[in-house]
Amino acid sequence: MTDLPYQDSSLPVADRVEDLLSRLSLEEKAGQVTQYFYFGSFAQDIQLDASEANQFQESPRRVEAALARGGAGSLLFVRDAVSANRLQRMAIEGNRHGIPVIFGFDVIHGFRTIFPVPLAQAASWDPGVAEAGEQVAAREARAVGIQWSFAPMIDIARDPRWGRIVESNGEDPTLGGAMAAGHVRGFQGDFGPESILAGPKHFAGYGAARGGRDYEDSEISDSELWNVYLPPFKAAIDAGAANIMSAYMDLNGVPASGNKWLLTDVLRGAFGFKGFVVSDANAVHSLVTQHFARDLTDAAARGINAGLDLEMIMDDPAYAHLPEAIEQGLVSEETLDEAVRRVLTAKFTIGLFENPYVDEAAVESVLNDPAHREVARKAAERTAVLLKNDGGALPLSSEAKKIAVIGQLAASQRDTLGPWVFSYDASETVTILDGIRARAGDGVEVTYEAGVGIPERTYPSMFDAMDSVVEHTADDHDDDAGMAAAVEAASSAEVAVVVIGQRQNQIGEKASNDTLDLPGRQLEQLQAIVATGTPTVAVVMSGRPLDLRWADDNVPAILQVWYPGTRGGEAVAALLFGDVSPGGKLPVSWPRHVGQIPVIHSHYTTFQPAEAASRYWQEASTPLYPFGHGLSYASFEYANLRLSAESVAVGGTVQVSVDVTNTSSVDGDEVAQLYIHQRWGLSSRPIRELKAFERVAIAAGATTTVTFGLGPDQLRYWSAVTRDWVQDATEIEVYVGGDSTAELTAVLTVG
Repeated sequence: MTDLPYQDSSLPVADRVEDLLSRLSLEEKAGQVTQYFYFGSFAQDIQLDASEANQFQESPRRVEAALARGGAGSLLFVRDAVSANRLQRMAIEGNRHGIPVIFGFDVIHGFRTIFPVPLAQAASWDPGVAEAGEQVAAREARAVGIQWSFAPMIDIARDPRWGRIVESNGEDPTLGGAMAAGHVRGFQGDFGPESILAGPKHFAGYGAARGGRDYEDSEISDSELWNVYLPPFKAAIDAGAANIMSAYMDLNGVPASGNKWLLTDVLRGAFGFKGFVVSDANAVHSLVTQHFARDLTDAAARGINAGLDLEMIMDDPAYAHLPEAIEQGLVSEETLDEAVRRVLTAKFTIGLFENPYVDEAAVESVLNDPAHREVARKAAERTAVLLKNDGGALPLSSEAKKIAVIGQLAASQRDTLGPWVFSYDASETVTILDGIRARAGDGVEVTYEAGVGIPERTYPSMFDAMDSVVEHTADDHDDDAGMAAAVEAASSAEVAVVVIGQRQNQIGEKASNDTLDLPGRQLEQLQAIVATGTPTVAVVMSGRPLDLRWADDNVPAILQVWYPGTRGGEAVAALLFGDVSPGGKLPVSWPRHVGQIPVIHSHYTTFQPAEAASRYWQEASTPLYPFGHGLSYASFEYANLRLSAESVAVGGTVQVSVDVTNTSSVDGDEVAQLYIHQRWGLSSRPIRELKAFERVAIAAGATTTVTFGLGPDQLRYWSAVTRDWVQDATEIEVYVGGDSTAELTAVLTVG
């Protein structure tokens, strides 16, 4: 029997929360809605300039002082069990009620085991890939004391210049929503001892940053906001997401972290969200910087009144001013109580009061579990996209006895992992070169040349300071000599595998780019290798579409492998040698050139549809590769598209079925995709909208029937005419196929 109701685990969570809340002072309540960065575990590993070093050294002192007085509700960036237990003990002993802190971390695409980057996972078109990966990530993170992930990032991303496209699920709300739900389910499970809270971000519209420049404002029409940018958040909430992170930027002139319409009316009202909302880093402070709030007291009041429950802060917290704001009448204590209630509910739900500490002795066995690496390998196999394969250039011939592997990225452990990882083990990473050598075996000579260098960023990444293993091109690297050696290696080989792309620190947060060109002289080197006449395969390692026009015209095979993670090299080798047939599909439309941006599949017909492909006078205005594109070593035919009814009442549902036949002698996966176009209605609608998809494995020569439901959830849309959701009586063109250019069609009458 416990002494106090909130300590009694047999009581309902809501009862325990109310009892504890009733015992807190204003200052203690303000502490519970404050989350501090804690950089103590990073300070030992990184190189910092004087100002950065001071901030990193001051952070532990500030945080530990807050813990000692019960003034912190959460910490982030603690990444080891020893530190987590030490700080948790300080929190519990420093708080007169013994309230534990909740530890958050950026578990973006893995913790110790690194999975393909999120954009790559979306290319699997399989929410199960996300779910399985996050189960592993949650287990590893929970083992070291982390109970909450700042992921998934589910911003719709339609501008590949934006660095954070790599964290997204791409351009489409249907695919994005399905993947978001998979990530949430994987992280949270049943909220058991190996689960962590999911934190979908950034609410909302961050992916539309002006010019693709990180941290810029977003201007989004109401129609596009409701129809495109918000649906993935609704899908994540429906999947049970316990937390939502607000965005930094101004949305239509109002900072998202102080936007009551967004955080209360939409998130809690329209979407029914019951969890807690956290700001992005320093976003409450930024309300002053953005000339929205007068001072920190005003910023705190605006944030919490808008519905922002927890402040994430590196410096002095604005939410420490909440007692002052209440005294001045800027905030009611009831509003603060509601925020604290949500934070405490999360802590009770995840079991922190009963199990605040972790078993330090068990950590390594969890982090080193070989089963986790197998999940990562399978994910990397399912996420690669075969962009081109003329003349059966892939898979590589088993008769090839001399293979040249070229490119710095081919042998880079750190770049294979991709951005946004902090607790990996680089030494266990399998590079593409490693994978090819292991798969080729003793009878095949695999030569390697790094070739030309990849230039450094003009403006360095802040994340490089937090990463001790970042790989760079040496200052004295001789491009001419490197290219000559690469060309010589290709000339004397039977096939050249050329790995091209961007380094991992050239994509991600604060890594926007005003060009899609291959960095440095990689294109020139590729051209020189192709000129040797040696059959050439291009393997692209990137987190955004790059300009591949020349490669598409001149290289027989192009395989997009993204940043494939810990076991990425094994997966890429299996794909190249045909042990696995590629089955991934593009989650974005792949532009020909940066000048086309934005280019998306769900554009509008306009009043001159016949000229849609020739909007530019010098080059086609169509994408180089359409949304949903991806080839296979198998081949597929779609036939017998049929509707369960040719007409349906508004609000009714029909079944759409299609037969998909594997016409080859190779087993393979195909992603059947259903698109619609509404012919008329209250508003104009896009020429193609993805509404359903299914990835299916089809044996050689076999036929599979795929059936989709098409009803009000798919046919309704938000109209600027009514400023609400509508479904029209109209005609719907239904398309099914292997990408967004699908030609197999039927017509559904809705009336």
